[in-house]
Amino acid sequence: MTSDGRQQVKRPGLYTDAERKRRDETVWTLVQGVLAPLQFVVFLVSLGLVMRTLMTGEGVEVAHISILIKTFVLYTIMVTGAIWEKVVFGQYLFAPAFFWEDVVSFVVIALHTLYLFGLLFGFMTDFQLFAITLAAYATYVVNAAQFLLKLRAARLQYEREAFGTMEVVQ
Repeated sequence: MTSDGRQQVKRPGLYTDAERKRRDETVWTLVQGVLAPLQFVVFLVSLGLVMRTLMTGEGVEVAHISILIKTFVLYTIMVTGAIWEKVVFGQYLFAPAFFWEDVVSFVVIALHTLYLFGLLFGFMTDFQLFAITLAAYATYVVNAAQFLLKLRAARLQYEREAFGTMEVVQ
């Protein structure tokens, strides 16, 4: 019971049966499954270009273009991810099952947006812009790890429910 007299409902795991069914039936799951690895590839390429620029001073424009592409992909995956959350959990963001992933995603988005404003309005040097980018990219790595751990948790939940708890015989 909560302090206001309502009974608390304990979640059975990451997804209820109804949420899992909605997740498996929506096209947005496939969209996320395509965009997530695409974003990771774009991140790796951009990270390499930014690091090259910081180390050699060469390729400033190409590095900026790569960051803009990464930002576009990030915004796209955030919007489609919010739609996915709405379909699966009934709310666009901060569903209990993905609350902390969404919080960290907003930090990533804030850093990318700060980069965009700095670039568009010219109130930062290239070095400052690249420093913000590296902070955004480091936070993105944390966020990607969060999502990978959630995928693993969902797989383990499915296996427990589908196959029951199995003892390991040594």
